[in-house]
Amino acid sequence: MTEFLAVDGGTLAYEVTGSGPLVVLAHGLGDSRAAYRFVVPELVAAGYRVAALDLRGCGESSTGWAGYSRTDIAGDLIALVRHLGGPAVLVGHSIAGGAVTIAAAQAPELVTGIVELGPFTRAQAIKLGDLRVKSYRTGTTRMMMTSILGSVSWWHSYLDLAVPGRKPADWSEQLQRNATELADSGRMKALQRMTRVSPADAGKQLANVTCPALIVEGSLDPDWADPLAEGAAIVAAMPAGIATLEVIEGAGHYPHTQFPDETVALLLPFLKAHAGA
Repeated sequence: MTEFLAVDGGTLAYEVTGSGPLVVLAHGLGDSRAAYRFVVPELVAAGYRVAALDLRGCGESSTGWAGYSRTDIAGDLIALVRHLGGPAVLVGHSIAGGAVTIAAAQAPELVTGIVELGPFTRAQAIKLGDLRVKSYRTGTTRMMMTSILGSVSWWHSYLDLAVPGRKPADWSEQLQRNATELADSGRMKALQRMTRVSPADAGKQLANVTCPALIVEGSLDPDWADPLAEGAAIVAAMPAGIATLEVIEGAGHYPHTQFPDETVALLLPFLKAHAGA
């Protein structure tokens, strides 16, 4: 059942399932909490209270926010954890990976651990050598066209590349649901604005994270020429011994929908150690 939390600037939609230690799931841009549809039942069955959030401007959350930065999203996550009586482990995908970094640094008393899935957590610069990698070059082009044109077709062409090879069983339904959501001009505008905000604010907070962190990269993620190197750079920017890097072979930018079993297999030991189940 959808619940709503009013915060400064708008209303956030979320859904809570299960009982036990709190785990908050935050999806990436242009998506909704349905991104975790395969993960939530497994976490609930393992004994966790799982809150899946629609980011500002996404899903059932309101549109028209003043800002869509990772710092803004981190504030939403902190507000939700406080509302639900944290602390919590935060799981963030893509842009939300940067947001959970900021939330952990700003409210350490509320965050016992963070998991970043395919995170955009550091300032990015397109390098000439990177453009020699076809998947990265193609993915970057499709994302840029989505950002410029606000086109669902371009966005879905990016998603097709970002989920290489094996698709979820309900892939066609996922695309239809996503197209329906993005038909709302406010939600497409939120997607566009999120593509244009720099992850530098998250990068500046990496050294300030004090809780354990798990960084998960897909080996075929087209958002980087070398996903493993990106994940390793995030780990290196955190205090020594805090972060661990795991790679899911064959996964693209959405391991939690493409390889949910493998993703859950990484999440459960981390949650057992740091969420207290």
